[in-house]
Amino acid sequence: MAKSRQAGKLAVILHADIADSTALVQQDEYLAHERIQATFRSFGNVIARYHGRTKELRGDALLAEFDRASDAVTAALAFQAEQADRNSRLNDPVRPIVRVGISMGEVVLANRTITGAGVVLAQRMEQLAEPGGLCITGAIRESLPQRLPFTCDSLGPKQVKGFEEPVLAYTVRLREGAQLPEPTSTSAQKETKTAVWTAVTIALLVGTGLLVWFVSRAPEIAPGAGQVGSPLPDKPSIAVLPFTNMSGSVEQEYFVDGITEDLITDLSKLSGLFVIARNSVFQYKGRSENVNQIGEDLGVRYILEGSVRRVRDQVRINAQLIDATTNGHLWAERYDGVLDDVFALQDEITARIVSELSVHLTATEETERSRRQTNNPLAYEAFLRGLEHYRRNTIDHYVKAMEYLEQATKLDSDYSRAYAVMASIYWKSFRDEFYQVFHVEYAVARERAQQFLELAKHKPTSLAYQASSEINLWWHRHDEAVRDAEKAVALDPNNPGGLAALARALVFSGQVAGVLELLDRAEKLDPLGKASYEFLRGLAYFGMGRFDAAVSSLERARELNPKDWAADDPENACPPCEALISSYGHLGQKEEAAPVLAYVTSFWPAFHIQSVTAYWPYRTDKDMERFTDGLRKAGVPE
Repeated sequence: MAKSRQAGKLAVILHADIADSTALVQQDEYLAHERIQATFRSFGNVIARYHGRTKELRGDALLAEFDRASDAVTAALAFQAEQADRNSRLNDPVRPIVRVGISMGEVVLANRTITGAGVVLAQRMEQLAEPGGLCITGAIRESLPQRLPFTCDSLGPKQVKGFEEPVLAYTVRLREGAQLPEPTSTSAQKETKTAVWTAVTIALLVGTGLLVWFVSRAPEIAPGAGQVGSPLPDKPSIAVLPFTNMSGSVEQEYFVDGITEDLITDLSKLSGLFVIARNSVFQYKGRSENVNQIGEDLGVRYILEGSVRRVRDQVRINAQLIDATTNGHLWAERYDGVLDDVFALQDEITARIVSELSVHLTATEETERSRRQTNNPLAYEAFLRGLEHYRRNTIDHYVKAMEYLEQATKLDSDYSRAYAVMASIYWKSFRDEFYQVFHVEYAVARERAQQFLELAKHKPTSLAYQASSEINLWWHRHDEAVRDAEKAVALDPNNPGGLAALARALVFSGQVAGVLELLDRAEKLDPLGKASYEFLRGLAYFGMGRFDAAVSSLERARELNPKDWAADDPENACPPCEALISSYGHLGQKEEAAPVLAYVTSFWPAFHIQSVTAYWPYRTDKDMERFTDGLRKAGVPE
């Protein structure tokens, strides 16, 4: 099982928040939410202009990373000047005023989040800043070139929470009559980075050799890497961005994410809509991005964004639909209720979108739209907590997820979606052999996966049939695997997971015709999840005997998301590597296969043909022989 990666480094961190945001919300919650979002979108644009990277955006706080202290300080001052001008032109008191703190320190990057002492210190500096002001640490002050037109006033040593030693703090402002420096050119930035990376590369080459070869082939994937400039679908297309948590408590993040995911699920079941998948839209969570750019990156015309505020049983949802091609707001509404009303609130939002976009519903869709997996809000809440842990994809979180999911099914014994996730967890525990954490035997884990899957099919979901297809494929029940994947697609035509499950079942069943079209559809729905589709595309080309094309797709899969195929323990394998080695073998390119084979054997010393074929579920002897013959020609031992 792949483990989460962490990387520590020294970074310049900017932390900002809205001063007295509670008072703004009390004056006019919807207007405050709209202006806070607009404020951080503007700040995000300024940060990008000065070569910074917005890392997180939660409620009324923003976190960004810079390579240089001067860029961070200049960006903060430039934004504060622009924001002051914007606020001065407002005719009401709902005026977001931002405080900014900047520090330099050690940070840890893990699972697209950034933590560490540098982040905490930036937060402490922001708390020292006046509304509309900027506060920096002594280390940032020392890093600023003397030529810059900044005045730094010392606040003296400050004792801040979480740090034993006092920290020197300074306020910063632009000198009277001075102009802010323009952003450094991209070419200058590149030259600086090139010099640094040249030195690093030389050191790595001397010290580690092959590691540099592999890392250089692993570019990072980020929003913006989708189908830029692609034509819009021929039916209304929409992306539901992760809603902002305005509850004043991080504890409610699971609930807000659950609302977002349910809206995506409800809309994706409608055949008259093209809906971007959860996997792609959640890559924008906590980021400040231009709506037009998001629409272009994801290939959609409409963007739904909003916020959720929950205080005990009171729930308020603000939502607005935007035309990403014009940045025009089509509608904006506020929905108020109690926790018991949460399903009705979601239905109202879905119905408004269907009406606004003139989506025609079939008779079946009209009937199904009003049906819920559960009508018990407490079961729903327990399920959302379980789903949050399940998404984190670690053994410890699977255990926590199971506790909440069991609670959900006790509250509603017919909660099919909860049973589907429970089946998936038990199946993973059987397949990856960590079933002991549930205090069961190997065979019992398998039985429970099957039992929960049957319960999940009482109210069928795409997720349940995707899991069923995977299990059937594992046991070489190919006809059943294809049948279940087809049901998953029929239940949710906008779910790329169902399309991928069908593509996988067809490939291993020896039915590669039409698989490439399925994967093209899946990728359009999930444009930022390319790696898994490239892997399956490579397998399809391999099944067609198009080994050159297979090599291109499989190499691309590894480059797009290397962490998914890089094993951290001997039990984990690298499927694209194995198919890639076989493809090289068929092309007679043993030398090209050698470094890939060396990589696999570095974490799997006992790698040989029989150990691999044991879990590649090809249906026909012809397909299996094609696979093993390529491995053999590439030099893999029997």
